[in-house]
Amino acid sequence: MKQGIHPEYRQVVFMDTTTGYKFLSGSTKSSDETVEWEDGNTYPMIRVEISSDSHPFYTGRQKFTQADGAVARFNKKYGFKDENEG
Repeated sequence: MKQGIHPEYRQVVFMDTTTGYKFLSGSTKSSDETVEWEDGNTYPMIRVEISSDSHPFYTGRQKFTQADGAVARFNKKYGFKDENEG
């Protein structure tokens, strides 16, 4: 491996700006902002808009009503009836 061409790999704290959830992970990202972690050490902190703590796939809070509404509008527009209706 050539010396001096690879980014520095270090521990970084990522913070979900939506929920405030923080997690420590290895990364090559850098930041001027730092935070003291649970172990007493100070690490660079990267703010992210979404993480597993706020993403609907991981939280189970997906919104299926929008898709259902679109299907209902399509069926109504083209005269299809719901199989469950009499």
